Amino acid sequence: MRSKPGIGAAAVVAIMALAAAGCAQTGRSDAPAAQAPAPARPAVAAGMNERGEVVDSSKVGSGSGQKVKGIGNWEGEVTGKPARGSKFTKLQIGMSMKQVADLIGQPTDSGAYVTGKAWIPFYFGSDRHRYELVYKNQGRLIFAGGSLSDFSGGNLIWIIHNGNEPGHR
Repeated sequence: MRSKPGIGAAAVVAIMALAAAGCAQTGRSDAPAAQAPAPARPAVAAGMNERGEVVDSSKVGSGSGQKVKGIGNWEGEVTGKPARGSKFTKLQIGMSMKQVADLIGQPTDSGAYVTGKAWIPFYFGSDRHRYELVYKNQGRLIFAGGSLSDFSGGNLIWIIHNGNEPGHR
């Protein structure tokens, strides 16, 4: 006995798609109309609040502040708002670590780390490692350094204002 040819699964899907397209063109649909999405709020960067203030310096990422050009054409970033009476307002992107220390004093904590650029063969740029200086109730300063044998400290590339900085990394 021979069975009658039926409609295949692909044909059923195609017919349903055509029916849905027809309903969409005529404006008829059994489904309720979708509501317009609510306007999106601007995303708050990690470690910051809605007012643009830094609340956790360790979580702030590059790109969350304002790009600036400084001394010697150094490019950098300033993130957050300075605390009242902040010493950081005297600083400029591009300053050396010695200039900064002479101007605002020694940090409460500091540390260094290697960047990914240190592993690029024949890369001799100025961002192979970074120094981070932490000032209690002021914020953090990030310096870009050259090779690992050059411990002169580098130049200031990022100022992170945080009036609630705990003073340690």
